[in-house]
Amino acid sequence: MSGMQGSEPPALPDYAERVLEVTERIPPGRVLTYGDVAEWLAGESDRPSGGPRQVGRALALYGGGVPWWRVVRADGVPLPGREARALERYRTEGTPLRRGRTPSRDAPEPPPRLDLRRARWDGSGAAAED
Repeated sequence: MSGMQGSEPPALPDYAERVLEVTERIPPGRVLTYGDVAEWLAGESDRPSGGPRQVGRALALYGGGVPWWRVVRADGVPLPGREARALERYRTEGTPLRRGRTPSRDAPEPPPRLDLRRARWDGSGAAAED
């Protein structure tokens, strides 16, 4: 008999759970960068925190059930490989977008980017859950 006791999945790591909680607080039409989420969690001084890469890893592994498209790269470019799904959601939610930069006249038009100046959430209206 193996060491497994039942078929329950492993517990969600505390840091990943906190990343998902912050992600769920972001209102439709608004975004935070991976770094913003990391800074938010660092403000919880009594708990260990990570950086933007750890936020991205937590979302990659556990974020399928939360609005993952609301946590974005600092350059406003949609997540590679998920551009179409993210852009569909941004348009549905009314998230501010702007045209992507075209490297040359002959290059294909790049996908839109998030307008972070207008789309970035400032945390207002976030209810503390303790």
